[in-house]
Amino acid sequence: MSPGTIESIIGYIGQLGTVYTYLIIAYILLSWLPNARDSFIGEILGKLVEPYLTPFRRFIPPIGGMIDISPIVALIALRFVIAGLQAVVSYLLNMFS
Repeated sequence: MSPGTIESIIGYIGQLGTVYTYLIIAYILLSWLPNARDSFIGEILGKLVEPYLTPFRRFIPPIGGMIDISPIVALIALRFVIAGLQAVVSYLLNMFS
C-alpha cells in the first residue's frame, strides 16, 4: 500500500470518530430540551448513542443525583479508542506494505 492510501484510511477512521462524537454531543444537548428525545431525531440518536453510553452510566453515578458526567467520560474514552485504533491500523498496514 502506498503511504497516501494508509493516510487516507487513518483519516477516514478519525472522521468517523468525529462524526460519532458530534452525534453524542447532539444527543446530550437534546436532553436539555423538554420532549426532544421523544422526537424522530431524538429516537434515532438514542439508538445510535445509547449502546455506547450505557456502560459508562452503569459505573459512573450522577453527581448530586442530577448531573450526569458519564457522557464526558465516554467522549474522552472515545478519543483514546480512536487514537489507538488509528495507531494499530497504521502499524498493521505499514507492516504488510
